[in-house]
Amino acid sequence: MVISARELAELERAGYRFVGEHKHSAVKVCHWTRKSLLNRGVCYKEQFYGRELGMRSHRCLQLTPSLPFCDHRCVYCWRNINVTHSDWVGEVDEPAGILDGAISAQGKLLSGFGGNPNVNKKKFKEAQEPKHCAISLAGEPTLYPKINELIEECSRRGMTSFLVTNGMHPEVLGHIAEPTQLYISVVAPNHETYETVCQPTVPDGWGRLNRSLELMPSFTCRRVIRLTLVKGLNLKDAPGYAKLIEKAAPDFVEAKSYMWVGYSRKRLAMENMPMHGEIGEFAGELAQETGYEVVDESEPSRVVLLKK
Repeated sequence: MVISARELAELERAGYRFVGEHKHSAVKVCHWTRKSLLNRGVCYKEQFYGRELGMRSHRCLQLTPSLPFCDHRCVYCWRNINVTHSDWVGEVDEPAGILDGAISAQGKLLSGFGGNPNVNKKKFKEAQEPKHCAISLAGEPTLYPKINELIEECSRRGMTSFLVTNGMHPEVLGHIAEPTQLYISVVAPNHETYETVCQPTVPDGWGRLNRSLELMPSFTCRRVIRLTLVKGLNLKDAPGYAKLIEKAAPDFVEAKSYMWVGYSRKRLAMENMPMHGEIGEFAGELAQETGYEVVDESEPSRVVLLKK
């Protein structure tokens, strides 16, 4: 097992539940899943995409098949980046077992809601059978050797899937089974900022990212570029981001604020978290540079959606 007993216990206290024999996969109930069960709002992904895709916050399974593995050590990451491995180590669990374990663990994590009189009973019942898999919790999912099979297993079960990647593995993206929606994270408008913000542990990270962006137009699924914006670091140079967006030609661009949570508070200050108005202003600059149109926003999540 790559994760030590101490690290595992620390993550479990934070709400993670590890699944599978080899403990490289985990699930965590999203804040918005809980809010939706109480009829107190839904996540911005349901707001932006749920109507067309049928994605509902209370039926979302937020998981990772590769929690200990990532080849970025982003300064804004909520994880303890000092315990992240850039290469896969150890045995590999099967996708079906990961999904079974994640669904079971999430059911247990939500079980306490069953006795809450404020919970929407219909939603609570539906939540026992997740219909959407967000492969985005932590770590880099394209490092999981059976990522194709995991996406295909979601489809086989009638689940939609969102895959979020840092773009470090264009050789995987070039042959990957298509998810319902593909995200590539772009958190720098140029090479210098990329090195500062992402702190890649692999050679030629900027080149790898750009090769992944060049592959994006070949996908037939919905494609999204996500910009995680940190004030004082990468909330700048809209023309630089526009060049990368033009290369990838995504259907949507999400301009989202960095959130001052977890271990990132040891590396950054609260002042590095942009206000929603600042994200909106920058999204307007992106719209001017790209020709994309601002079509929606979620103030609680400090995110603005642009559409081609």
